[in-house]
Amino acid sequence: MNQSLSLPSWMLWLLGLFLLGFVLLAVYSVKRTNGIRRSFFASPYTLWMVLFTIVPCVLIAYYALTDANGAFTLDNFRNFWDSNYSVNQLYTQMGPEYEVLIQRGTVNIGILVYSLWMALLCTIICLVLGYPAAYFMADRNIKIGSILVVLFIIPMWMNFLLRTIAWMTLLEDQGLINTLLKSLGFHSVQLMYNDRAVLLGMVYNFLPFMVFPIYTSLTKMDSKLLEAAQDLGANHLHTFWRVTAPLSLPGVISGITMVFMPSVTTFFIPRILGGGNTMMFGDLIENRFLTEGNWNLGSALSLIMMVLILISLSVLRKADPEGEGGGMI
Repeated sequence: MNQSLSLPSWMLWLLGLFLLGFVLLAVYSVKRTNGIRRSFFASPYTLWMVLFTIVPCVLIAYYALTDANGAFTLDNFRNFWDSNYSVNQLYTQMGPEYEVLIQRGTVNIGILVYSLWMALLCTIICLVLGYPAAYFMADRNIKIGSILVVLFIIPMWMNFLLRTIAWMTLLEDQGLINTLLKSLGFHSVQLMYNDRAVLLGMVYNFLPFMVFPIYTSLTKMDSKLLEAAQDLGANHLHTFWRVTAPLSLPGVISGITMVFMPSVTTFFIPRILGGGNTMMFGDLIENRFLTEGNWNLGSALSLIMMVLILISLSVLRKADPEGEGGGMI
């Protein structure tokens, strides 16, 4: 079902009234204070947040809770839970003899579970690889720490899509790795178009988002605490577990959040490195919006994803209430 994007008239009126009210409030604020105060310069950021954050969220909620005709419905969420819901409704209307064909579809749930599993694996691998890297980068006694920081930053200067496509030259059948294996007398291996290739691409692209929050937490840590622990008789291992690890926990929680949620919603990596053999939740949302043109179901899936993001952020808020581990560098 192809559906064109059309906003309801009441929403356009509401948006117009908001812009008018924003302008009037700004003029009133200037007149009341007999000049422009510093807080006035935050107004453009407030307007930007409303237009490009709050309004899109309202639109997503509107389309998720309506059908193609604009009527309120929960069928979009039922379609998420049962991917055969629309077909099953037709079978029900056709009569009792067709009820034997009714079967719940688990495609959407299966893709979400698969995406969560892949995101969990990506997060664990990034944590296992990223914590030691951040630890060495933050160690003042290691002279190559600053070099490691640069090595992690340089790939981020390259476009995300180009970084992913570059892996194809390494992993494809005639790529660099298989060419090297053949030159050494080994058989070529299938490195592309499978879960391992997708996982490799996810880890490569999201690893810096695990490293830098942990690096930030470690660099903020007072070195005198480590010296005090050693003066009290703690060895390096006890110092790490009793001092370093707890103090770096906000960075770890922040890194887990920054890696896990993008991993769940990624869609370009599975398409390129998975070759269409794997589909993640981001691919499913994109397919509903761009391929099927079903804005309502796509919005419902996006709203479900937003709920997962809010849950993740609430966990981050509890573990790091001051936001000490939220910075990149």
